[in-house]
Amino acid sequence: MSTIFNDTVEAAAENPDLEQPYAELGLKDDEYARIKEILGRRPTDAELTVYSVMWSEHCSYKSSKVHLRYFGETTTPEMAEKILAGIGENAGVVDIGDGNAVTFRVESHNHPSFVEPHQGAATGIGGIVRDIMAMGARPIAVMDQLRFGAMDNPDTQRVLPGVVSGISHYGNCLGLPNIGGETVFDDSYAGNPLVNALAVGTLKVDDLKLAFASGTGNKVMLFGSRTGLDGIGGVSVLGSASFEEGEERKLPAVQVGDPFAEKVLIECCLELYQAGVVVGIQDLGGGGLACATSELAAAGDGGMRVNLDAVPLRAEKMSAAEILASESQERMCAVVTPENVEKFKQICAKWDVTVAEIGEVTDEKDRYLVVHNGQTVIDAPASTIDEGPVYNRPVERPANQDEIQTLGELERPDTADGIRDAWFKLVSSPALCSRAFITEQYDRYVRGNTVQAKDANAGVLRIDEETNRGVAISADASGRYTRLDPRTGARLALAEAYRNVVSTGARPVAVTNCLNFGSPENAGVMWQFKEAVHGLADGAKEMGIPVSGGNVSFYNQTGDEPILPTPVVGVLGVLDNVEKTIGNRLPAGEQELYLLGETFDEFGGSIWQQVSGACLSGLPPQIDLANERRLADLLIPAADLVSAAHDLSEGGLGQTLAELAIHAGRGLDVDLTQVHGDLFTALFSESASRIVVATTRGDELVARAGELGVPVTRIGATNDSGVITVRGGDLSVEVSVGELHDAWSNTLPEAFGHAVGANSVVE
Repeated sequence: MSTIFNDTVEAAAENPDLEQPYAELGLKDDEYARIKEILGRRPTDAELTVYSVMWSEHCSYKSSKVHLRYFGETTTPEMAEKILAGIGENAGVVDIGDGNAVTFRVESHNHPSFVEPHQGAATGIGGIVRDIMAMGARPIAVMDQLRFGAMDNPDTQRVLPGVVSGISHYGNCLGLPNIGGETVFDDSYAGNPLVNALAVGTLKVDDLKLAFASGTGNKVMLFGSRTGLDGIGGVSVLGSASFEEGEERKLPAVQVGDPFAEKVLIECCLELYQAGVVVGIQDLGGGGLACATSELAAAGDGGMRVNLDAVPLRAEKMSAAEILASESQERMCAVVTPENVEKFKQICAKWDVTVAEIGEVTDEKDRYLVVHNGQTVIDAPASTIDEGPVYNRPVERPANQDEIQTLGELERPDTADGIRDAWFKLVSSPALCSRAFITEQYDRYVRGNTVQAKDANAGVLRIDEETNRGVAISADASGRYTRLDPRTGARLALAEAYRNVVSTGARPVAVTNCLNFGSPENAGVMWQFKEAVHGLADGAKEMGIPVSGGNVSFYNQTGDEPILPTPVVGVLGVLDNVEKTIGNRLPAGEQELYLLGETFDEFGGSIWQQVSGACLSGLPPQIDLANERRLADLLIPAADLVSAAHDLSEGGLGQTLAELAIHAGRGLDVDLTQVHGDLFTALFSESASRIVVATTRGDELVARAGELGVPVTRIGATNDSGVITVRGGDLSVEVSVGELHDAWSNTLPEAFGHAVGANSVVE
C-alpha cells in the first residue's frame, strides 16, 4: 500500500483526484464516497486510515447495530436498576451491594490468535483487562472461551498450544487467577479458532470512570508503552475479513504484549483514580490511538485537538496514519484538568510509566483535529468517525434449515456392555475429556480470593474480605445447538451459564456476551445472528437479568464456510457470603443423590450424536426458562440443604455422575428407573434445567422442591466402593471410577503433550 508521508488537509484540497487505496483498508466504494461527502473533499492519508479503522466491523458494529438495539428494547427499568454502566461502555458495571461494584466483559481475539497464536491470545487477555481498568476497577480474574478444529487437525496442533501458552503467560504474569472457561473441538473451527477472553474487576460504586472528553481546556494524556509499528491494521485487516488459505502469515497486524508493563500500568491507573486526577479515560486496544481519541471526543461536550508530534514512539519516521492505527499494547488515554496535569505526571513517574500530553479538549463541538509535523492531517466531525455506517443487511433463513432440523439415524446401545462402552467413549472424547492439561497451565488461586475454580460449575471469587461478599461467573455456548436453532441455542447458553452460577448458591444479576458468527454479507449468517440476539434478549428479560454489554465478532469463516454460530453468554451472580458457597465436590461420608429437573429423549446436537459419528441434526433440547428460575428459587435461599451440586449439560447425567465420582474418588450406587424408561436416554440425554445435588437432608429438599414445583428424583447414594453402579429397567452397568478417571484424563496429554512449552516464549 502506498502512503503519502506528509499528506495534509491542505494537500487533500489541492489534489482532490489522488487515487487512494481505500479497498485495501477494508472500505467499500460507497463508504469511501460517503467519507468524501462528509469532509467535502477527499480524505488525507491519516483520515482515510482513521475512518477505515473506526468504520471496520470490529469497531463500528455496522452490520449488527440494527439487531443489537433489541437488547435495549427488552431491558426494563427494573432489570437495569443495578447497572451502573451498560451497553456501549468499555465494560458492564453492576452494583453488588455494600458500596461494591463489579465490572465484567468478554471479547474476541479470534483472527490474531490464528495468525500468531501466542501473541494473539496474550494480547487478547491484555486488551480485555484494560477494558476493565478503563472503568476505574482493579482487575481480579480472567476466564477464557476457546474453540478449535478437530484435535488431530494440523492447524489445531499448531494453534492450541500457542493460544494456551499466551493466555497462561499473560494472565500469570499479571497475577490474575484464571477461574474457568471452556475448550471445544469441532471441524467448523479449523482455520478459524475462537479465542474469547473474559475479565472481571472490582471497584467502589463511587469510583466508576467513563470514556468521555469533557471540559474545554482539559488535557489529553497518553500513558503506558511507547507507540510502535505492531498491530497496524489489526481491526480492519484481521477483525473484519474472512481468512483465505495462507492468511496465517499476516504477522504485522498482530500486536506484541508485555504483561509486566501492563501490571505496572494497572497500579499506576489505580493510584491516578485514587488521587482524583482523571476526568475521563479510555484504553487503547483495537484501533489504537485513532479509536481512543475519536471516541473520547465523540462522547464529550466539545471537540479535541491531538498533536501526534508529542506521542512517544519506539520506531523512527512513523507516518501520522501509522501512529494513529498502531495497536501497540499497554497504553491508556486520559482526560485531565490543567491543574492536575503535574500531579498526573508525578504519579506516572513514580511507576516509571511513560506519559505525554498529546492534546486538549476544545470548545469546537464535535471537531476532531489532528496535527503531525506541525501540519493538520485530520479535520473531521468526531461523531462521523465514531458512529460509522449502519447496514440493515439481508436476512434469510438458510435453505437447508428444515433438513438439518430433521433428526438423522442415531446409534442407541441397549445392552449393559454397549452402554458401558458408550460411557467410556463419551468421557474420553475431545468434547468431554478433562481440560486439566490446559487449566493446569493457569494460576487459578493467585491473590488468595479464589473460592472455586478447579472443575467448578462457575468460578467463585471473594470481593470484600470484611463481609465475605463474592461473585460467581460462568460463560457458556454451544455452536451445535445454535446451528440447529439459533434462537434456542442462545437461550440454552444463557440457561447453562445461569444454572452454573445458581449451582454455587449465587444469585444471577447480569449478563454479558460475545457473539461469534460468520460473514455478515451472508444472509443465512445474518438470520442466525438476528435469531440468536432475539433469543438471548428475550431470555434475559424472562430471567429478569439485564444484558450489561457485549462484543460481536463477524467474518469467522474460512473462504465461504462459516463457523458454527457461537454466541458465548456470561452470567454474573452475587453471593452474600462466599463461605456458604455450594461445593462442587462430594464430601466424605454417605450422601444421598437427587436429580432436580426432568429428562426427555433429546439428542439433537448432543455430544453422543457427535461422538457416535452421526451428522449434526435434529432440534436442540427444548428450554423453559421458568424452570431455571425455579431451580434458583430452590437453591439460593437454601444452600445449606445441599452438600454439593453439579449442573447437567453436554454429556447429560452420565458425564455429571462420572465427574462427581472422579473428582471425589468415590463410588456411586444409582437407580435411574424413575428418571427415564430407557437407561441410555436417562444417562446421556442433554435435557436442560437439571442439576444433581448431594445431601444428608433429603426429606427437607424434597419438601421444598415440591413447594416450588421443581421435579425431584432420588437417584442413589455415595459409597467408598470405587465403582459406579447404575441400574435402569432390567439393565445394570458397572464401571470402575479409576478406569473412568484414566479414560477422562489421558486424551489431551496424548494429543498435545509433545507441544508443552513449545510456544511459551516468542522471540
